[in-house]
Amino acid sequence: MLIINVKDNESIDRALKRYKKKFERTGTMRQLRARTAFEKPSVKRRFEVLRAAYKERMYGNHNEQ
Repeated sequence: MLIINVKDNESIDRALKRYKKKFERTGTMRQLRARTAFEKPSVKRRFEVLRAAYKERMYGNHNEQ
């Protein structure tokens, strides 16, 4: 449960923004989406390997001479 203390003279918009940021940091929505459907460990690992290969191609060492 998230608790946000609203300070004196603080607008509700500002407090709501702090709440949203704190909620995002907890990772609740990411975890909920991951639990909606089962993903086999082999499929998960394959996706991680493909993502790592893509990142290496895009952001890898380009200082070769």
